[in-house]
Amino acid sequence: MASNFNSLQFLPVQKTQLPFISPPTTLIPHTKLVVNGRSTLSGHVTISGSKNSALPILAATLCCSGSYKLERAPYLSDTKLVINGSGSVSTLSGHVTISGSKNSALPILAATLCCSGSSKLKNVPCLLDTRTMVSILESLGARVSCFGEDIVVNTDGVMCIEPDLNEVGKVRGGFFVIGPLLARYGEATVGLPGGCDIGARPVDIYIHGLRALGAKVELRDGKVQAHVSNGKGLTGASFRLAYPSVGATETLMMAACLAKGKTVISNAAQEPEIVDLAGFLTNCGAVVEGAGTDTLYITGRRRLCGSEYSIMPDRIEAGTYMLATAITRSCISISHVSHSNLTCLIDKLSGAGCKILQLSDDTLEISAVPRTIGDDLQGFSIKTNPFPGFPTDLQPLTMALLSTCKGESIVEECVFENRMSHVTELQKFGAKIQVCGSKAVVSGKGNASPLRGSQVIAADLRGGMSLVLAGLAAEGTTEISGISHVDRGYESLEMKLQGLGANVTRTTS
Repeated sequence: MASNFNSLQFLPVQKTQLPFISPPTTLIPHTKLVVNGRSTLSGHVTISGSKNSALPILAATLCCSGSYKLERAPYLSDTKLVINGSGSVSTLSGHVTISGSKNSALPILAATLCCSGSSKLKNVPCLLDTRTMVSILESLGARVSCFGEDIVVNTDGVMCIEPDLNEVGKVRGGFFVIGPLLARYGEATVGLPGGCDIGARPVDIYIHGLRALGAKVELRDGKVQAHVSNGKGLTGASFRLAYPSVGATETLMMAACLAKGKTVISNAAQEPEIVDLAGFLTNCGAVVEGAGTDTLYITGRRRLCGSEYSIMPDRIEAGTYMLATAITRSCISISHVSHSNLTCLIDKLSGAGCKILQLSDDTLEISAVPRTIGDDLQGFSIKTNPFPGFPTDLQPLTMALLSTCKGESIVEECVFENRMSHVTELQKFGAKIQVCGSKAVVSGKGNASPLRGSQVIAADLRGGMSLVLAGLAAEGTTEISGISHVDRGYESLEMKLQGLGANVTRTTS
């Protein structure tokens, strides 16, 4: 059965143990390892399969007829993205279609664990993160089949309550499974969440909510262990989140759908992805009210059944292509985009001088082409906040744009305390940015002083994409290492950019 998650067809015919090399530590060139000496080693370590064996074995499959399954095949990508930038010349034109939302697909994939039978999810983006989430479900015993952008998940074979620790550590959404597992099976042991190193992602909000629903929860050896001791399952309750965490809201919503009685979650996250998750759960038989507001009302059900559901378009990807158009002073149209989900960004870009037209319910046109000689975009200030505030995921990309606008702009990050790591790399392009704590001052001179191509390193998903935008606008050639971080959140990135006329290629170091 062909899968869009792999370029080859993998069938359970022959098995060979191969190492799995996780992207974050192996794909970022020039990282440093700091060791404090005189440590005493103890415990146990399991040796991975040989990389030098894996590579020739992969090549040897070309000698054979039939299909082979290479278990835990290594992820050995050291590719770079090479961009020949535009400088002050508009290079993007045409049309781009937005893929399904990563931040919606991950929790909805986790939510299939709430349901008996099969769930068919449509419009699922083909990303490293969604592939990892599929691996997490499979490690629990779920059967997953991929057909292009459609994924079918059957959870009837789930027998394990502890997902693969390595897989959970790669993606933030891996931790979401603790809610469905606890609610449906009465216990769960899940490693701490992974994802980009952009700041703390505390699980105390999750733990507080699970305890309110009647679970006993402990944090031990880097894992969260939870179980229900009364033998009757979770019980509905009313509680308030200390912060409107998206992940905590999603996880507790899933758990409450199978709890006995009614649950009220106050100070809940209001992001569109919460509404999308509620839509899937409702399709499966859950009763969820108030999604999109700060208070959720959930009536538990004894059983949910799998259903068919289409993932919403990715508002962050849509915002990314709007910002790419602005930074290159171009004009494109974008489909599969919800205007109401991007009001903050649209207002800021319009105020800066972009012209944005809604062509249909899900299609808009954005133009940043100067109207007259000497005309250019004006700088503006942003302050990130939970929805409906300015999205933190678009902050690094917006900063790249502001470095090409006229005037001084202030960027304030109020969601993650470590989301300024991209600044050092943007400065290599010649961007004038000064950081003080959670604020950055960006001084731009517009097209009178364009960015210059550079060799830079992507350290996280959105910060990495900000470097791609800077490269599109820069004069000369830009090489971006660590591009696998960007692959975690953008489907067919270079193909879409090439379709808009950008000179972008992927090379192997």
